[in-house]
Amino acid sequence: MLTTLRLRNFRCYTTLNWEIPAEGVLLIGSNAQGKTSLLEAICFSQTLHTPRSTKLDKLATHGADNFGISVDSLQGTRRLVWQQRRLHMTLDGIPRKDYADYLADAFPVVWLGNKDIALVSGSAEERRSYLDFLGTQWHPAYRHALREYRKALKSRNLLLRNPRHTAETLRSFARLLSIHGNVLRELRAQLLQLLRPHICHHHASISARQEEVTLRYMPCGDSPLETAFESSMEADIRAGFTTVGPHRDDFELHIAGRSAADFASEGQQRTLATAMLLAQAGLLQEQTGAAPILLIDDIFGELDPQRRRALLACLPSDSQVFITTTHTDWLHDTPPPLPTLKIENGRILQ
Repeated sequence: MLTTLRLRNFRCYTTLNWEIPAEGVLLIGSNAQGKTSLLEAICFSQTLHTPRSTKLDKLATHGADNFGISVDSLQGTRRLVWQQRRLHMTLDGIPRKDYADYLADAFPVVWLGNKDIALVSGSAEERRSYLDFLGTQWHPAYRHALREYRKALKSRNLLLRNPRHTAETLRSFARLLSIHGNVLRELRAQLLQLLRPHICHHHASISARQEEVTLRYMPCGDSPLETAFESSMEADIRAGFTTVGPHRDDFELHIAGRSAADFASEGQQRTLATAMLLAQAGLLQEQTGAAPILLIDDIFGELDPQRRRALLACLPSDSQVFITTTHTDWLHDTPPPLPTLKIENGRILQ
């Protein structure tokens, strides 16, 4: 459980010192007031990842060249400082040498956002990001394989754009990609198997319909990775980037035997996407023994009353939950599920 959040030069917050309610909070405010930035700071403090940006300099307040996040919890204090284009990480004042060291005992996190329908109807990149965000919290081997694969991929792509590259150097990076890519594919397939019963459970709870949901991992190409990288070398040289591999894999979702992307209605797609994210929470708690922090960013306006009620009923009772919304009309005559605060111009108001 998080108890205090302190920010400096993070997004719209030049300074913030917030005592967090134990059960979480419902944050109400107009758009662009700082609601999502609070969720983003919490997410980054626990995962070193944010769904809104891949560049750390974008997290700093406009005009600032640094930012700081400090979070107190029952486990201690996590502090992150980004300055001079480097991220400094400490736990209870002790520096952590790398991401894996910092993340070892972090709280698991699940983010639900109003664009999550793209998990069903969007690109393969959306679904890979879903697996990677979960996988890096689920298993240290996944985190290591993904990091090493991305490093080798970046190096090989740079080499492919260099006219002085050699075939042997390209093959050396292909060998690294094969080693870490095989681990990544194996763990992704395993992760989908573990997720499926959780997704089916939540899908049935939210939709109130018993429809079978299936997931199938779709590797990019049928050949073993080493063979695929060798066969694609000429095409990669022409393209200037690596055209095959786990960085282009996908997985398919079916409801009652039909493609959810092609045949499900928008309501069905939203229900399935929400079930997929609640499944993350269930699996992380099952695998880590810790109740995940739930960050729910402005999704209730997108759901019909039945699905809203079902989603609220599905939230894990022992999770700390943070919900943002622009209005509370969707509550109707129901009391707010959490303590309520207002956000206005980067200020938290009672």
